[in-house]
Amino acid sequence: MSKTHVPHATEASRSGEPWVSQEQPYDAILLTGFGGPEGQDDVIPFLRNVTAGRGIPDERLEEVATHYRHFGGISPINEHNAQLRAAIDTELQQRGMNLPVYWGNRNWAPYLENAVTEAAQAGHVRLLAIATSAYSSYSSCRQYREDFARAIVDTGLSGVVTIDKVRQFFDHPGFVRPFIEGVGDALKGFESAGMAPQDIRILFATHSIPMADAARSGPKELELGAGGAYAAQHVAVGEYIMDQLRAELPARNTTDWELVYQSRSGPPSQPWLEPDVCDRISELPAEGVEAVIIVPLGFLSDHMEVLWDLDEEAMEAAHQVGLQAVRTPTPGVHHDFVTGLVDLIAERMQAIPPQQRAHVTKLGPWYDVCRPECCENVRRGFRPAAAGMAP
Repeated sequence: MSKTHVPHATEASRSGEPWVSQEQPYDAILLTGFGGPEGQDDVIPFLRNVTAGRGIPDERLEEVATHYRHFGGISPINEHNAQLRAAIDTELQQRGMNLPVYWGNRNWAPYLENAVTEAAQAGHVRLLAIATSAYSSYSSCRQYREDFARAIVDTGLSGVVTIDKVRQFFDHPGFVRPFIEGVGDALKGFESAGMAPQDIRILFATHSIPMADAARSGPKELELGAGGAYAAQHVAVGEYIMDQLRAELPARNTTDWELVYQSRSGPPSQPWLEPDVCDRISELPAEGVEAVIIVPLGFLSDHMEVLWDLDEEAMEAAHQVGLQAVRTPTPGVHHDFVTGLVDLIAERMQAIPPQQRAHVTKLGPWYDVCRPECCENVRRGFRPAAAGMAP
């Protein structure tokens, strides 16, 4: 197999095998985020970056900008990523893993290109990336891989810098444990107030994406249904969380749960994953539900789409129909989450066999090297990407 079949990869990943079997000494970690504005003047330029190439006029962008302006034009995502970077760095140092952590964003400063350049100037050219997204889809995995390839090429560092990426960690116990704790605490709160388990509904919420993209998420050969790997991964994690909580208290077997979606941004004519979280909340009283637990299962931290779409819109929807409601925490810098990310770094460096890797669903452990034709963007096709096999 050609060594270029996995572009911009280290020696351990170039063969294109799903899981690496060769240990790889990395020079540094590359934490990669979405980015967010730092003030009112940044909001429209940031949204232009996010929607580049779609021809969306500023008038329409201003509709979304109101969400940011409600919070002073500042997205909390950059502060959260700064905290996560520091927490990962501390955990690495405590384990004696002398790996600096660089941080670069897709859509706002600090930009990914600057992080890659800074790393290379310091002599750190074998980078292992962590994208701040746990699931498989174009926007949550492949687009980050395209960003890596673009950053390497645009900085003139092709053939010098390599970037591998840790596997998708949707079902790593370090990512899942904070959700189990959060849902458990919310259930106990309602139960201690005298709420019957069957009167509580749990809504696991994640970002909606176009149905056509969802169907193409993950490798084609897995045949995971209309929602592809994206929906299947969320459902599998939700099932695991509920299994753990029902084992603690069998009466919770009567507490129903479901996967819902939020934050759709496409035209009405384009099918996106449904049901919408607010639509479902409005229907719950007719189903005998008295309380709702909203779980931001698709998100790592309390960024704008959690603070606005869930804490503002979803909570208002619950209030309007008389439901008691609580939103559970995101992983943030929860100790188990941070240690889990560093476990993923160590796992990759040591080439741990897949059967020995930590995972809590039958879908895991996910692949080290993304498979060919994985997570296609229907509108853009396959662009050059690192950390996976070329289509």
